[in-house]
Amino acid sequence: MFCPQCGQQQVSGIVRFCSRCGFPMDGVIQLLGNGGMVPVYHSSSEPVQISPRRKGVKQGAVLMLSGAVIVPILGLLASFSNAAFPQILAGLAAIICFIGGPFRMLYAALFEEGAPRPMQMYGPPPLAMQQQFGPPRQNTALPPPPPVRAPVNWRGRPNTAELESRTSVTENTTRLLDKEDRTDR
Repeated sequence: MFCPQCGQQQVSGIVRFCSRCGFPMDGVIQLLGNGGMVPVYHSSSEPVQISPRRKGVKQGAVLMLSGAVIVPILGLLASFSNAAFPQILAGLAAIICFIGGPFRMLYAALFEEGAPRPMQMYGPPPLAMQQQFGPPRQNTALPPPPPVRAPVNWRGRPNTAELESRTSVTENTTRLLDKEDRTDR
């Protein structure tokens, strides 16, 4: 892992600060852990909204569990009473609670809308991230090149083609041999 501020390679992935510039590396580790996406943190003061699907499943479960309490109570009342109304009421409560509860959960799970997916953030990071990393910097990958200025006593570059080329070693040897041959005669 490399420091995003100075480019120093870090020894391990658990380093909290850059060893060269002191940049906090916690946010970088979280960024790498989330596949490059900035995690969105919700404050504890915000009320958590329950999705309609979860709400329906909860309603079905509460209906089923309340049936476990209501139906036996109505059954006891029907056993002590000679009238038919408490018996019909106990049977109706059993049907509503033990059949209606699972059907409510099934309907919620299949047809109601789930929790909204978290939006991917491509804008500025949340305030907590801005405080951790400091103000956003507008850097390019490399700094701009410095302006090129010619020095005051600048001379033109010498033309090396004007220099005399040296003769080869074989030419000098050949000339010496030619001189020796002429003196021998």
